[in-house]
Amino acid sequence: MNYEEFNEFCRCLPATSYVMQWGNSHVWKVGGKVFAIGGWEKDGQPAFTFKTSELNFHVLSDEPGFRPAPYMASRGMKWIQQYDVPGSEDDELMYYLKESHRIVSLGLTKQKQKELGLNQD
Repeated sequence: MNYEEFNEFCRCLPATSYVMQWGNSHVWKVGGKVFAIGGWEKDGQPAFTFKTSELNFHVLSDEPGFRPAPYMASRGMKWIQQYDVPGSEDDELMYYLKESHRIVSLGLTKQKQKELGLNQD
């Protein structure tokens, strides 16, 4: 997945907003809270950072091409960065981006979730 595809995918998730910040990173938010970042890899290759469940954090931390996200994981947050996954499956990344969106949206206040039409099942 390249940054254009990343941005298109994140744009399709409900109640998202986009901003370019933190050294020209593509930052996606839901309800004003970050759920995905495209950027931060020093060699110019695409890198994607997202929030995970505790289980996925532990599993992905040991997978080739994934690492605890710089800056965030060192502060105890469960964020992973996909930075070099040869022949990576976009479906897998899309799953983790959707999950990050869901996890972050569940952390919003009930009122904010209702305003945004999120998690109303």
